Amino acid sequence: MFVRTIEPAFYDTDALGHINNTRLPAWFELARNDLFRLFTPDLDPRRWRLIMARMEIDYRAELYYGHNIEIRTYLSRLGTSSFTVTQEARQNGVLANLGHTVLVQFDHDTKRAVPIEGELRRALEAHLQEPEALDA
Repeated sequence: MFVRTIEPAFYDTDALGHINNTRLPAWFELARNDLFRLFTPDLDPRRWRLIMARMEIDYRAELYYGHNIEIRTYLSRLGTSSFTVTQEARQNGVLANLGHTVLVQFDHDTKRAVPIEGELRRALEAHLQEPEALDA
């Protein structure tokens, strides 16, 4: 699991006084950088090996300015060429938001998915775990 701490800025808030829902996708993407480095260590977009196939976020609780947000990133599924990244946004120890993003290892020249194999697969397997359930 990768863990990042986000310190919300005042501009991250909205008229209702909490963190705007548009910030979570951006923060989740930022927190995926550690995972991206397994595929492209220098994050050079000219050698990028991933595409996004799907993204969803469950907003279960509000997040607020003035308190850090912990983003936990891990894999909840590892397929042949695709995998699901699960991300949790926590504030003050409370799981507030849960995101799932499906990424595909991809060859941009041939426009085809590429199997995840060898050392890369083993590195990804080290981050596999079950997502925590959110109460309804």
